[in-house]
Amino acid sequence: MHAERLRRRSVVDTVAVATYESEPIRELRAQFERIAADAVYAVPMCTAHTHETIRDIPAALSYVAGDVRYCEPLGQSPAVTEAIEERGAALARPSDDVSLILVGFGSSSKPYHRQTVDYHAARLREQSEYGEVLTCYLLQNPTVECVRYNTTKTRSVAVPVFLARSEATERRIPDELELARGGIEYADPYGAHGRITDAVHAEVEKQRALARNDASPTASFEGRLTETHRPVATDGEGGQR
Repeated sequence: MHAERLRRRSVVDTVAVATYESEPIRELRAQFERIAADAVYAVPMCTAHTHETIRDIPAALSYVAGDVRYCEPLGQSPAVTEAIEERGAALARPSDDVSLILVGFGSSSKPYHRQTVDYHAARLREQSEYGEVLTCYLLQNPTVECVRYNTTKTRSVAVPVFLARSEATERRIPDELELARGGIEYADPYGAHGRITDAVHAEVEKQRALARNDASPTASFEGRLTETHRPVATDGEGGQR
């Protein structure tokens, strides 16, 4: 859906979708080798950096022949804040007696998911009319299973800060929120929401502007990832392009 919208906008000459199941380097290599373009903007369609977006995907992008501009994940975009607010408002109109709960994945070793959820929570506390905005996580404190007891308002709506449906959004989070007890409405991930397309578009335009200003592709964190991560022989995928 996002790719089709971007094609209609003529953001770039072509828009391709690359998906993998478990091994980005092995599964994406052939597709990346077929890309024939001088400049390629690679946007990871996820909320925040993971082990795969930091190591495996940058290594897979080394098989692209053109100049690769590796973009940030979509999480910390103002457009995503709006998508989250709209998901919540569809189930519980923002008011002083409603709590908004943002549910993130979290990580015990990397800060990226927590930073993303905290970013949106801070913005929503400032710009929305919810009585309170709380955060919780599957893998760290404050936990999803405890957030019900931390709310102080009469009604609550929980929005998973996830791009797409998964086992976590469909089973784990509902179970830990104890939705069957009532009192908490549960929204869908933002998925195909139009503001997510806007976030992709904005990230590509940002990278395009940096390129026009002669900013080195390695000037950003993501650019350094594509410069330093390469497939190695022990992966069975090493060797020269």
